Amino acid sequence: ALDCNMDTFKRYFPAASAMYEIFIWTAIGLVLLNLVWQLYRCYGAGFDIDTENPTNLVVRSVIFLLLIWYCDDIVNLALQIGGTPYNWILDSNLPGVQFGDFNSVLLVLAWNYLKLLLEAAERYVVLGVLVFTAPLAFAMGAARGTNNIFKSWCRMFGGQLLLLIMNAWCLKLFVNMFGEFLA
Repeated sequence: ALDCNMDTFKRYFPAASAMYEIFIWTAIGLVLLNLVWQLYRCYGAGFDIDTENPTNLVVRSVIFLLLIWYCDDIVNLALQIGGTPYNWILDSNLPGVQFGDFNSVLLVLAWNYLKLLLEAAERYVVLGVLVFTAPLAFAMGAARGTNNIFKSWCRMFGGQLLLLIMNAWCLKLFVNMFGEFLA
């Protein structure tokens, strides 16, 4: 259920899909507002203020406006790329585990497995929040002053995707180990 696509996230958090378009238009507005402000600083203010080159500013703003507009496709492509090893891990055949057959000693292992499942669910929710707020992060890349926010978002998105894949791997390892232990 916690695949690298956002179908489950959309099913349990339907407001995220509804607010996504609001985020896109807010991000476009932020980029345009920043563009107007930075151009005013370039041409309206004195020469003693450190400003960005107007040509670079306009080109960067146009590029990030296009990135915002196609943000959904870009993020879904990244999720598909990350989903490939995720699906490889989940599709591997492992022995089934019957948690009803535990005795008191094995309940400790079952408790740790439950915690690992909860961590994977947490990673999925964080990844979903990052996916649906991506237009706002892309808007931060348009200005030199806020470009670090966009770079940090990219690192966090990639890190959460990698951690989700690693959680699936750990869950598969745990189930495999547990099946061998019971055998």
